[in-house]
Amino acid sequence: MKTPSARRLAAASGLAAAFGLATLLAAPMAHVPSFIDVLNQPSATSALVSQRLLQASAVAGQRLVAAGARGHIVYSDDRGVSWKQAKVPVSADLTALHFANAHEGWAVGHEGVVLHTRDGGASWEVQLDGRRANALVLAHLRQLPATTDPAVLESLRTEAERAAGEGPARPFLDVWFANEREGFVVGAYNLIFHTSDGGKTWQPWVEHTQNERFYHLYGIRGSSDGVYIVGELGLALRLDPATGRFAALQTPYEGSYFGVLTKPGLVLAYGLRGTAYRSLDGGQHWEQADTGVTASITAGQVLPDGRVLLCSQAGDVLVSDDDGAHFRRLTMKTPMSYTGVAVSGHALLLSGLRGVRVESFEPGVLPRTSARF
Repeated sequence: MKTPSARRLAAASGLAAAFGLATLLAAPMAHVPSFIDVLNQPSATSALVSQRLLQASAVAGQRLVAAGARGHIVYSDDRGVSWKQAKVPVSADLTALHFANAHEGWAVGHEGVVLHTRDGGASWEVQLDGRRANALVLAHLRQLPATTDPAVLESLRTEAERAAGEGPARPFLDVWFANEREGFVVGAYNLIFHTSDGGKTWQPWVEHTQNERFYHLYGIRGSSDGVYIVGELGLALRLDPATGRFAALQTPYEGSYFGVLTKPGLVLAYGLRGTAYRSLDGGQHWEQADTGVTASITAGQVLPDGRVLLCSQAGDVLVSDDDGAHFRRLTMKTPMSYTGVAVSGHALLLSGLRGVRVESFEPGVLPRTSARF
């Protein structure tokens, strides 16, 4: 597997080959754009931001919020009739959102960014970035007790030093808070941090996962039945409260899971090629769900009435009335490639390749029309 820096090097080499190294070297310096660090560059204002790539959806009380490319975050207080752009201090791509209540929320993304809002998503501040994350992991590993398995410690240190050498390159891919104080952020190459004070301080948890091969951690969710992480190559983990470690679960699938849904009595992992597996006993046994689609499933949500909703990159919106055993497709007026979904009252907030859309429905009635704003 190539590291992010190796992929960048490969891309740069391809660019040089395509245009000619001599041409690149001969270009006047005045024409070479100066480097802009996305961690220091606020997100640019755009009148069309609600129609561009937005990768995550969330609800803050009655407010709808979506986040995505170039640090863009938008919010609506009128059910999507109009959208306002939030003040964001970075322009890194954002991948996930989570609100603990109507005011406190978090967004995560590339360059190891963790953002926090106290006003329901109107303005944001940086709590963590990739540079600080790398330094925290290295410092944390130096402080581990002498009883730590030497082989495990050596592996963790090697990976941490590799990450530090790449700079703030590794993204956070999901965020979940149990309440306004305790939460987790997870990401590439076993990147995981925990906070117990609302993000004022973040602690590396890299040694708390049974993930010796440093697979990517794509999704994290929890309920009264436990906290679960899913990721690359069939990785599934469950937090053991007694040990404080995420222990591996055996699932029948060897492809990647992009997300996980939980509610009392149900864990549902979803991912590549329309694949979804559910467990009714805390991850001990799994059975494949009948999604009826082959496109990768990229987002999911549990509706207020307990039904389960999934969305795909091909524009499928699926609902299950039997705890994920079977799904049926909902009719969308103008489907798009979906990346996020959230539920507010009788409205679905869908984010994706072409921005945000709001879908209204009555309790117990399937959505039938789709509106784009």
